[in-house]
Amino acid sequence: MAVLSKIRSWGVILSVIIALALLSFIIDPTTLDSAVRSMSSKYDVGVIAGKSVSYTDFLEDVDRYTTINEIITGSSVQNDQTQQQIRDAAWQELVDKYLFIKNAKAAGITVGKAELVDLTTGANPSPIVAGNGAFMDETGNFSADRVRDFVAQIPSDESGRLQVYWNYLQNTVNTQQYYAKYGSLFTASSFQNALEKKLTVAQNNATANVDYVYVTYPFVTDSTITVSSSEIKKFYKEHESFYEQVASRDIEYVVFEVEPSAEDISATNDAFAEAYGKFAEADNMKTFLLKNSDRQFSNYWYKAGELNSVNKEINDFVFSGKGSISPIVADGQTFYAARIMDTKPISDSAYVKHILLQGTNAGKTADSLVTVLRKGASFSSLAAEFSADQNSADNGELGNIGWMTQTYMIPGFESVITAAVNQPMVIKTQYGTHVVVVSKKTAPVVKKQVAILEKTALASKVTTNNIYSRANKFASIANQSAEGYAAAVDTMKVYSHKMNVTEATANYGAIENAKEVTRWAFDNKVGKASSIITVNNKYFFIVTLKGIHKEGPKPVKEVSEQIKSILYAKKLAEVKKAEMAEKIAGCTTIQEVADKLGATVTSEASLNLAPMSGRGVDPALAGAVFCAEEGKVCGPIAGAYGTYAFVVNSKEAGSFYTDADADMLAQRKAQYNAQGIIPTMSAKGVVKDNRARFF
Repeated sequence: MAVLSKIRSWGVILSVIIALALLSFIIDPTTLDSAVRSMSSKYDVGVIAGKSVSYTDFLEDVDRYTTINEIITGSSVQNDQTQQQIRDAAWQELVDKYLFIKNAKAAGITVGKAELVDLTTGANPSPIVAGNGAFMDETGNFSADRVRDFVAQIPSDESGRLQVYWNYLQNTVNTQQYYAKYGSLFTASSFQNALEKKLTVAQNNATANVDYVYVTYPFVTDSTITVSSSEIKKFYKEHESFYEQVASRDIEYVVFEVEPSAEDISATNDAFAEAYGKFAEADNMKTFLLKNSDRQFSNYWYKAGELNSVNKEINDFVFSGKGSISPIVADGQTFYAARIMDTKPISDSAYVKHILLQGTNAGKTADSLVTVLRKGASFSSLAAEFSADQNSADNGELGNIGWMTQTYMIPGFESVITAAVNQPMVIKTQYGTHVVVVSKKTAPVVKKQVAILEKTALASKVTTNNIYSRANKFASIANQSAEGYAAAVDTMKVYSHKMNVTEATANYGAIENAKEVTRWAFDNKVGKASSIITVNNKYFFIVTLKGIHKEGPKPVKEVSEQIKSILYAKKLAEVKKAEMAEKIAGCTTIQEVADKLGATVTSEASLNLAPMSGRGVDPALAGAVFCAEEGKVCGPIAGAYGTYAFVVNSKEAGSFYTDADADMLAQRKAQYNAQGIIPTMSAKGVVKDNRARFF
């Protein structure tokens, strides 16, 4: 248990180390499906490099990572975000195993057994092992003996959790080593030779003094320029990969929200008024609020303004000095009242030291340490000798935890905010017995401890049934068809929402966890309408499916207008370029060009010619300027915004961009390329992630 506790204390740090060691491959699944509807390949969680991943196999991996998370954090509580992170970690392991490591081995990279032993229990530990708090000695340094002791305890661990955790560490170290070797190979291949560096430096140092004339493309469509269907099809065939899409559905839906009626709100008001009558006299406020309020009692000390997050009128009353019991405040469907329980000058922050004691004699030892501390003994010396926590050493002094506030607080240490300075005391928490000293505090400000009576009106059964009846009437008129759905919208005068959804869609506007609506859309045919779909016991959906978009390239008919615009723009540019060439033929100065075109000359005194300069000049113009001779009228050039003619008056070569800058740019490019390793390996259907069907 002691080993597991130490793992937990370093869980966040270990997680960060592992996260930095591996490249990310992030997908965004949502909530867990209630059941597997089929064991056919259609319901596989995914396919990785030809390997099918079944739902049941993936759940086993998720369960294993759930156990690992519990070992690291010491908690079995998981919110939606934690569950998503666990599923992502399980999926990443599969991608590494079946795709990345397979490709790394094909490239000639190996991690041998002896190498793995050296990285885990040997003389050259991986940062994942060396940075793990479970393997550090009393001085906070890595200890190979601690690793060997850990491994020795595995056979006697009846829970099997140590073995699970050790397997996880070994697998992570192994995978990280493959990434390190493959990344080094990849980075080393991104070589910038002397000529490339010289060109990069020259480009980034070069500026030009340019005069140019331009004519923008007309906004009105030129009817003489046509794009044929054969041209559209040819472009589509050549650029089909540009139009890849994920599977999606076009739907319309109506939603009937269960909200409290006026009668429900009135009944809540009456109940609140009755509780309010007893609020001022309640002796045990914690018990009273537990029975009568949506908001429970808190020991938090509020300063002026902080209660605005509850209700501004409540905040204003509490700090107005007009009494200890507020009047009833109504805010929409919620009612509030406040009672000031205490007022004190309280510091915002306290600097805390502690000595952590564990074991059966911890209480007696703590009392003895308090006595010797009051006589002037050195806190840090006692912490070094007695404390089970040898990692807290803020400002280099052992035992120092640092500054704590009411919102940044070790559970159980809340009393340090009101404790006297330099007076040792004993605090018991889930971690053990602590000898605590508050060595300094920030200046105190007036704060209040406040009990808040709060009640929000909820829909009654009668109200819920009435709303369900409306939804049922709509569904009956719709009769599971799109035509009936349209008739129901018209008959009942309700708003129909339009939406395109993918298998990952879980939220519909502000309505969360509505994945069942998405599943219906993907399980039905165009022209169907649903029965009532209940979401969160508060929303009644009726949905109709309007369109299906299959995974893969969009059909040419869906993108023909987009392609037509692209081809039209290209043809227009060539036409306008030819027109300008004819008009300015024979011009020897840029002013003559401007006069012929009825335009004005624009000047750029120091146009940077670097490809990545970021200046707002048309890239076609900047590129042409870089290659042009000085003093010669050039053009026309067809750009993104219009056609150009220009003259380069002069070019200058600066020295502000150095070889070191070029080296840094090359290094960044190599890093960007390395980040594309997994996405590149995953291209063309090598990785198919279907998790959104289930989670």
